[in-house]
Amino acid sequence: MDLTRAAAKLFQPNINANLWSQVTLAIARVVIGVMMVHNGQDKLADIENFAHAYVEYLGLPFPIFLSYVAAFTELIGAPLVAIGLFTRPAALGLLGTMTVAMYHHISVAGLSLPYLELSAIYAACFLYFTVNGAGLFSTDALIANRLDSTILSLKAKQLMRLEKSFVADAAQKQVEVLR
Repeated sequence: MDLTRAAAKLFQPNINANLWSQVTLAIARVVIGVMMVHNGQDKLADIENFAHAYVEYLGLPFPIFLSYVAAFTELIGAPLVAIGLFTRPAALGLLGTMTVAMYHHISVAGLSLPYLELSAIYAACFLYFTVNGAGLFSTDALIANRLDSTILSLKAKQLMRLEKSFVADAAQKQVEVLR
């Protein structure tokens, strides 16, 4: 039982049980995940050129291998973030690729904000998802609830519409208040 609870904790999002906060978080997660996929596709389209222009330039070992790692991290991790599945590890991998991208941009152009802008924004977003998880409207939250039904609060379950009795419970509380 302890192993199940520990696994559920890995999937549990940091919860702000506010509907609009969770809706905007889900929208941001989907948009960021979908937009990131093309970066991995671009790398795979000409992996040798990417390895030479970016990875070798930084002096990293095994440039072709690391180029494939970056491409597949973006091709697999970005859709995982978008659907909210294994969000924290996927976002951590994507944060790593964006950190290397930021380092590359700084080494090429210095602290040129226009050149650094996109990778820094992506890095900040992936840092957020690494720390906070995917939110309540995610596959991770469903898995966490399935593994341990006590891990999410009643308010969170109501927001996710997982708690079937929340309407009856709310009605009963109103009756008690009227008494």
